[in-house]
Amino acid sequence: MRHNGGKIGEWGQAMQKKTVTTWGLAAILALGLTACGPRGAISEACMTGGRSAANYQLCSCVQNVADQTLSGSEQRRAADFFGEPDRAQAMRTSSSQRDRDFWTRYRAFTNTAASRCG
Repeated sequence: MRHNGGKIGEWGQAMQKKTVTTWGLAAILALGLTACGPRGAISEACMTGGRSAANYQLCSCVQNVADQTLSGSEQRRAADFFGEPDRAQAMRTSSSQRDRDFWTRYRAFTNTAASRCG
């Protein structure tokens, strides 16, 4: 049996390089995704709505609930309420069946978000 003096050899070096590269890319992706912050109409409105209680954790939680309970267009519609609360009142009192249906889903979203996100 021949000893190579502790040298890994070409194949071993290639495998080490591939492993380091893979882990490096994984770390960059993980850091990049966390730096992006919450994504979605609700989380963006939450973070920029000017409320002192808004933070990454809360807004991410609320966005997760929105993703489970509202469609994308409903999320954009609901996000408007953060900047213009009077629009929520107008929606709530609307005589349109479409608005009433949306309001029912929106209330389910807010109730779920309140119970899950605090």
